[in-house]
Amino acid sequence: MGFISGIVVGILCGIALVYGWSQMMALRSRKREAKAADIKALGSLSRDDLKKLCGDNFPEWISFPEFESVKWLNKQLTKLWPFVAEAATMVIRESVEPLLDDYKPPGIASLKFSKLSLGHVSPKIEGIRVQKQKEGQVTMDLDFRWGGDPSIILGVDARVASLPIQLKDLQVFTVVRVIFKLCEEIPCISAVVVALLANPKPRFDYTLKAVGGSLTAVPGLSDMIDDTVQSIISDMLLWPHRIVVPLGGVNVDISDLELKPEGKLMVTVVRAKALKNKEVIGKSDPYVVLYIRPILKVKTKVIDDNLNPEWNETFNLLTEDQETQSLYLEVYDEDKLKQDKKLGVVALPLKSLQPDALTEFNLNLLSSLDTLKVKDKKDRGTLTIKVLYHHFTKQEQITALEQEKREIEQRQKLKESGAIGSTVDAIGGAASQVGSGLGAVGSSISRAGKFMGRTVTNQFNSSRRHS
Repeated sequence: MGFISGIVVGILCGIALVYGWSQMMALRSRKREAKAADIKALGSLSRDDLKKLCGDNFPEWISFPEFESVKWLNKQLTKLWPFVAEAATMVIRESVEPLLDDYKPPGIASLKFSKLSLGHVSPKIEGIRVQKQKEGQVTMDLDFRWGGDPSIILGVDARVASLPIQLKDLQVFTVVRVIFKLCEEIPCISAVVVALLANPKPRFDYTLKAVGGSLTAVPGLSDMIDDTVQSIISDMLLWPHRIVVPLGGVNVDISDLELKPEGKLMVTVVRAKALKNKEVIGKSDPYVVLYIRPILKVKTKVIDDNLNPEWNETFNLLTEDQETQSLYLEVYDEDKLKQDKKLGVVALPLKSLQPDALTEFNLNLLSSLDTLKVKDKKDRGTLTIKVLYHHFTKQEQITALEQEKREIEQRQKLKESGAIGSTVDAIGGAASQVGSGLGAVGSSISRAGKFMGRTVTNQFNSSRRHS
């Protein structure tokens, strides 16, 4: 009897232990699920949300990295760099050298590479950010850094002297946007789009040094080269402008990747007041250069001997991305013997404009758009303009694309005939009134892919040290 009762008690105790253990495990499981739900909810909060919850107790060690680390990719890039650098050098020489000729500033007869090597130091990708995907596309942003050892020498043939200019200590800090167009055939990518994001501003730092001479041999040469570099990069690469490179062997429509005109900007340059006088005898002879792309500049007529000129001239310019683009206006003093002097410059962001609403602006002129270069804080006068932005319909967009080709062809013919020194020269007079203003249309230039550059935004920083 005692044996049987012992067995029963043992079984009951075992059942009680098993039941208690299962209840404890279930309780722990519920707690873990509750914690996981809380962590998931916290994970969806932004930095601002957490600061509101934590107040002054917000821990500074909490970070929200936008870019994912890719150390493995940098290791592979270091191994591949000798081959990548050789191929990239060929592409740059074939595609950029013709652009140097198109964008060369007044006073420079020839600008080309005398020597070009990207060196032995590979770039570094600090991280990758994958954007929201469109159907059939993958978009990635690469945090790109390069402090390389390239050997770049530009052969500069100016009117007063010819000398080689070495570009040293090149450092690049920018975010590169890469878009892959997907397809069903191997290698599953039909085209690649490359562009530089305007925010944060791309930074290109370098030193200019004359080889066997002095930079002072050609007055203003440093600024000329700097402006040329800025124009090419911003006009060809700065988002929304992009390079579209179709991959060989895959026949697919890539028109959706190319930049298209979004609207038209009608600009009336009305007048300027209290301009700064640059003449020793008499007064300045001002005119205004306006553009959205440097390669499609237009200008007003010259008003002689007047610091309060009135033009009342109207031009039409194409826009491709109202959110990121700006209208640039530069006022110059014409000098028939020397290079024209800049009286002031100003930029008007297009995102501030309301569609189909005529707006008048009184803009204060600055000595430079780069605040780091502004040394002269004196008043340079005001420029009055009237602006009307019109958003294109689909049919208007097609018409603008057709007009675009005609305008670029006209610029090329003027350049070949010697009427203008380069395609970035501003055109005025009767030529500027074609289609209610030359510069109404942008262009695409095919060089080692499709350079779909449109409109300068000048949103990057280029700093130099001269030796």
